[in-house]
Amino acid sequence: MIKCIIIDDEPLAVVQLEKYVERVPFLENAGSCSSAAEAIDILSAKSVDVMFVDINMPDINGVQLVRSLSHAPMVVFTTAYSEYAVDGFKLDAVDYLLKPISFDDFLKAANKVNRYFSMITNA
Repeated sequence: MIKCIIIDDEPLAVVQLEKYVERVPFLENAGSCSSAAEAIDILSAKSVDVMFVDINMPDINGVQLVRSLSHAPMVVFTTAYSEYAVDGFKLDAVDYLLKPISFDDFLKAANKVNRYFSMITNA
């Protein structure tokens, strides 16, 4: 099972991603949060394999959050802003999903995460 967290300041986006995670048999939601500060609390308390993280959030944005982590899990950015894609991939993001996110796009990203997870755990 791949443990993930969802980080987004938009409640509807969180609910949508939670529903998508429930539909993917190899994903388990370890927590959902609406800010980077909440995410840091979850990351310090639980083992997490992947973060589905929005970029444009108040206080600390998703890119800043990932940069601040000494041992970041895999990252999938979920955002409405395509202009941050290069920054996302410079941070070794597994994928970059533009909102509104379809289940098909989410599933493709989840499968990519699953492949990376398999490579990491089998190495």
